[in-house]
Amino acid sequence: MTAPMEVVEPGTDEEVDVDRPWQVLVWNDPINLMSYVTLVLQKLFGFSLEKATQLMLDVHEKGRAIVSTGTRAEAESDVHKLHGYGLWATMEKAEG
Repeated sequence: MTAPMEVVEPGTDEEVDVDRPWQVLVWNDPINLMSYVTLVLQKLFGFSLEKATQLMLDVHEKGRAIVSTGTRAEAESDVHKLHGYGLWATMEKAEG
């Protein structure tokens, strides 16, 4: 006869790590013209002139703007593309 096996159930009070998306930020820099930043945002992300201009103004006035969100791989790709155009960009997990 075999002994009963103890089964451990996960507690209901355990915190579950939600897989939050990543966001890509473009930072203000003293090098690139505002018109250039607007053009790059339109080209890379397909933003309208109005949307790209608003994001560029956020970069200029607030110091940064979130230009995309997605998976880690997508964010890494976007940061790499932005660096290719000479823009300062980073990525971080979106706040939950």
